[in-house]
Amino acid sequence: MCGIAGYLSSRHEPDAAVAERMANAIFHRGPDSAGVWIDQASGIALSHRRLAIIDLSPAGQQPMASASGRWMLVFNGEIYNHLALRAELEAAGSAPEWRGHSDTETLLAALDAWGLETALKKCNGMFAFAGWDRASQALYLARDRVGEKPLFYGKAGKDVVFGSELKALKKHPQFASHINTDALALFLRYAYVPDPCCIYHGINKLAPAHWVRITQDGIEPPVHYWD
Repeated sequence: MCGIAGYLSSRHEPDAAVAERMANAIFHRGPDSAGVWIDQASGIALSHRRLAIIDLSPAGQQPMASASGRWMLVFNGEIYNHLALRAELEAAGSAPEWRGHSDTETLLAALDAWGLETALKKCNGMFAFAGWDRASQALYLARDRVGEKPLFYGKAGKDVVFGSELKALKKHPQFASHINTDALALFLRYAYVPDPCCIYHGINKLAPAHWVRITQDGIEPPVHYWD
């Protein structure tokens, strides 16, 4: 179990201290190490709490960049078939010079070689991730097929925030803890809040087997990639 968090600043002024506080709010998800990456020009901040399992070396630390430099990723979970994906990339001549043994690095290579949609369809696992695409200046959030790993996202003032748990989002200075009364009614009816609703107004849970694209222009409708 790891934790991811971050935000896209509408003012193009991401604050590393804010991203760090967001990650530290979910320290229990990844006590081994932490990392923060920001791009002031783009307004993006990514943070990660790491629980080292597959690659215990520094080569597995996040946020992690793809070999091409196009993608920057924070990843939570495990891709069960990542060794098979590495072999497929190598057979096609699309593999980079591997720096380590993590499935995060495998996913980044898949994103470089195949793009987001194809990479997601090939990945078998439990995961949630946030990937910043420098080429399109877009943030992509994605969740595994059956939704084992959680991922929340939405607006905090004019910024877009995301994280593995709501307590991470609440560390953003513009987050408003306004209760979503429709979600509250659903909770009282079902004893849980169904996707994509969230107990806080303006925040959503990314549904299983979905990804969503976010830019400075706004949040686009989520895309269902697997059934």
